[in-house]
Amino acid sequence: MTPETVLAEVIENVFVANSKPKDVFAALLPAVCDVLHTDRCFLHLRNPHTRTYQNFCWRRSPEIPDTSTNGWEAEIEWEREDPMFAAALRAAPSIFVEDVDLASSDVLNIDFERKYFGHRALIHAHLCQDGLLWAILQPCIFGHPRVWDEFDRSFIHQVLEKLKPFVLSYVRDVEV
Repeated sequence: MTPETVLAEVIENVFVANSKPKDVFAALLPAVCDVLHTDRCFLHLRNPHTRTYQNFCWRRSPEIPDTSTNGWEAEIEWEREDPMFAAALRAAPSIFVEDVDLASSDVLNIDFERKYFGHRALIHAHLCQDGLLWAILQPCIFGHPRVWDEFDRSFIHQVLEKLKPFVLSYVRDVEV
């Protein structure tokens, strides 16, 4: 099955069946996990002008840490400790980490990842517009490494493109 077929069959339904951003987010996260066979997926929304953020999270089981927030919060300057967040702020390409334990320190801070996230493999997918970071979509795996193949990469790229108008609309409509 090609990424285009999967997007048409699985993810496209999320965008067709839902018109409100929050509904899209709620339906999209488990769908991304199903397609990629991941344990958790969260969407980190941010207002690049106010440096506030909100997380939506879906996880396969309650043992997996929940990264959800209760509304909008002030953003910490994570880029000081987190090279992936610093890359996202620069609107660098998305990052596909196959094994947190083996990744180089210029890609990620292993102590930061263990302390806040606990995953073993992840995609740090950057949703940017006009050079500004508006969201990070992060599907991840716990307990073992994962090779992210061309299907996974193409799929994430397509999801970000479909998701972008919903993220921009949601963030811009919220006064924070």
